[in-house]
Parts: sequence; structure tokens; C-alpha cells
Amino acid sequence: MTDEADKTALDMVYAAETETQLAAAYAGWANGYDMETAALGYCLPFVISAWVARHVPKGEGPLLDAGCGTGLSGPYLGSLGYGEIEGLDLSEAMLELARARGGYGALTRAALGGPLPWADGHFAAVFSTGVFTAGHAPASSLDELTRITRPGGFVIFTVRDVVLDTGGFREKFAGLEAAGKWLPVEESQPFRAFAVAEPYVMVQAFVFRVA
Repeated sequence: MTDEADKTALDMVYAAETETQLAAAYAGWANGYDMETAALGYCLPFVISAWVARHVPKGEGPLLDAGCGTGLSGPYLGSLGYGEIEGLDLSEAMLELARARGGYGALTRAALGGPLPWADGHFAAVFSTGVFTAGHAPASSLDELTRITRPGGFVIFTVRDVVLDTGGFREKFAGLEAAGKWLPVEESQPFRAFAVAEPYVMVQAFVFRVA
């Protein structure tokens, strides 16, 4: 696929304004997603392992990859000794690829921003990369991700710079802290989501401990 086609696929994802549009964009991109994002140097599914390993002891319990896409993160966390990894994603086409890749004990189709099908405190930690960006999951998704993480567990995620303030994320961080739901643990410096191309796409990683 040409560079122009790659950019069009990425732009369609960023331009999605509804859940239906986003699902359709990913369904159309699913088969070429891994190769095209690898060519761009997309690193978030791999670097998130560093924050998980830093804060979450192995053997603590199940982890959730929220917005797992084609399932790139799961096998790498598995190689670090983490088991009981589950994934969720909006796109059934992406989940089919994640299922074929392995690395997840269970995969669930669900949309971030709405109710999630797990009990309170089910996971030892939840991690998410690439979903808190333009045209994707809203800051309100953090309410449910916090709910399904056990007290003392961690919510670990990246947020793109263009939505960090305008998308209400800072307000949501402060609101959950004020409500006694979580406490801030770590905030990274901004870094590139794509190591090769798209140098303007900057993100930060955040770690919160659930109260």
C-alpha cells in the first residue's frame, strides 16, 4: 500500500465522529493495520509494557488491554511473565486478528465510553494505548475502567496531546481524585507515538492507583 493510502486509513480513523464510523474505519483497515502502522513506527502497544512492568507485580491477577486492537500488546506482556490477560475492542475485525495472534485468555467486543461487562474490582490492572486520541474514546471511559479495577490496582494509559486538555481528560483526572476513586502515581513526559513518521503525534502516559 502506498504512503498516501496509509495516511488516508489513519486519517479516516482520526476523523471518525461516531462509534459506527470508527468501527467501520477499523474494519476497513484491519487486514493492513499491523504492517502499515509498523512501517510508521507505531510503538505504543509495545512501550506500554514498560509501565505495566514498573507498577504491576506478576501474578497479581487478571489484566485488561482496553482497546487491544489486533492484539499486539498481549504476547509481549506474556513474554514478561504476565498471564491472565484479557482484551476488549470496538472492532470485531480487529478482535479476530487478536484471537489468531494469541496472548489473550478472553476477548470481548465492547465500546469504551459505555458500560463494561465486568464486576467491580475484577482486574488487578487495566492498560490502554492509542484509544484516547482524536475521534476515539472519551474521557468518561475512565469511570468504568476505574470501576472494574480493584482497590490498590492500577489504571495505565496514554493520551494524545491534542485531546488531553480539550477532551476533558485533565478535569476527569482531578474529578476521580477528588471523589476518592484513584490517586496519581506517574505522568510521563510527552513522547512520539510513531518512531518513524507522524512526528507531530505526541502522547503522554499516565498511571493511577485505584483507591
